[in-house]
Amino acid sequence: MGHQDSKQKLSRKDYERELGLLQVELVQLQQWVVKTGAKVCILFEGRDGAGKGGAIRRITERVSPRVFRVVALPAPSDREKTQMFVQRYMPHLPAGGEVVIFDRSWYNRAGVERVMGFCSQEAVERFLRMAPSVEKAIVDSGVTLLKYWLEVDQQEQTRRLEGRIHDGRKTWKLTPMDLESYSRWYDYSRARDAMFTATDSAHAPWFVVDSNDKKRARLNIIRHLLDQIPYQPIKAPSITLPKRQKPGDYIEPLSSPQRISEPF
Repeated sequence: MGHQDSKQKLSRKDYERELGLLQVELVQLQQWVVKTGAKVCILFEGRDGAGKGGAIRRITERVSPRVFRVVALPAPSDREKTQMFVQRYMPHLPAGGEVVIFDRSWYNRAGVERVMGFCSQEAVERFLRMAPSVEKAIVDSGVTLLKYWLEVDQQEQTRRLEGRIHDGRKTWKLTPMDLESYSRWYDYSRARDAMFTATDSAHAPWFVVDSNDKKRARLNIIRHLLDQIPYQPIKAPSITLPKRQKPGDYIEPLSSPQRISEPF
C-alpha cells in the first residue's frame, strides 16, 4: 500500500473551494437525515498520524453537533474490560436522525490491543469471527455503516509525528502509546491485513483512503460518503428576518458586568 506521488499538489484556494461545496452538501445530507430519520454510522481507523481527526473536523465543522455526533472513547474502565468487547460501543450507535462518527471504534481490538498485547490472541480471533455478524445486525437494523481506513506511508507518518513534537498546539496528540506503536510498523501492517481479510464483507466493506496528501484525502472521503448515502436535498423555506421591536421604555444600564481586556 505504498504511496504514488503522481498528482500535482492541490492549492489551498482549490482545496477551500471544493471543501466549501462539499460542506454545503453535508448540510443537505443533515437536513435529509433529520427529515427522514435515517441512521448513519461512520468509522475512521488508521495508523497514528494518518489524519483521522482532521478528516472528521472537516466533515463536522459546518453541521450541527446534535445531528453529527463524534464518539472517541477513552480506554475501557475495569468494568468495561469484563463486558462483551463491542458492548461499550453499542449505546453510541445512531438513533433515527443521527450521523455518528467513531474516531477509532470496536476495531481497536484488531489493531492497538492486538499489537500492544492488551488482549489474548484468542480474544482477537473471536473478535474477528464475530465482527461481521455484529455489523450485519447493525446494517439490518437500518443503519448505513461506512468503514474508512486512512493509509499513510512510513515517511509521511514520521514527518507528521515529528511535527507534533515541535508544535505546542499538537504535543497533546503524541502519547507514549503513539511512540510505542510507531516502532511497530510491520506488526500493525500484519494486524491491518488480518483485519481486512476477516471483516471486509459485502454488507460492511472497508474503504481505503490514501491520506499522504491530507487535502485530497479529506475531499475524497467527503465525496465518497456523500455518494454512499441516497440522500435528496430538502427544499429550504424562504427566510426573511422579522422587524425588530421598538425600544419602548428600555434604557441601557449605567453599569454592566466586567468586560475582558482587548489586546488586539
